[in-house]
Amino acid sequence: MSEQNDGYKVVADNRQARFEYEILETYEAGVELLGTEVKSIRKGKANLRDGFALIRNGEAWLYNVHISPHETTSQVFNHDPRRTRKLLLHGQEIRKLIGQVEQKGLTIVPLKMYLKRGWVKLTIALVRGKKLHDKREDLKRKQSDREIQRALKNR
Repeated sequence: MSEQNDGYKVVADNRQARFEYEILETYEAGVELLGTEVKSIRKGKANLRDGFALIRNGEAWLYNVHISPHETTSQVFNHDPRRTRKLLLHGQEIRKLIGQVEQKGLTIVPLKMYLKRGWVKLTIALVRGKKLHDKREDLKRKQSDREIQRALKNR
């Protein structure tokens, strides 16, 4: 999926999650937001690093994602930066996630927040935590791939 030419504008990316977790499945979800949150997101003032999602009472909720308060708005109308936000998913997707999270002990984390035709969308992923040796192997593989690319480029 290309960022700019298909009407997508990525506003926040959780690169740390790709390092910390093994990504098994991804889903696109809408997010229930307030007006001041949308304004802040359009300015790129969102941070997904510590975020995670939980499913409570058949609804998906996004926790610990920081969206900075809007500067030019009065503090009376502004929002709490780390408030819990509802994720908008199809019932079938929620049921599938419930099964995976409860039975296999997996986690749901946000990977990317972007604007799609004016709507704020979130890519969430079903993930399994990596062990330390897995992270080391990933780093070694990346480094060897870079060296191979350099060698091919300098031929």
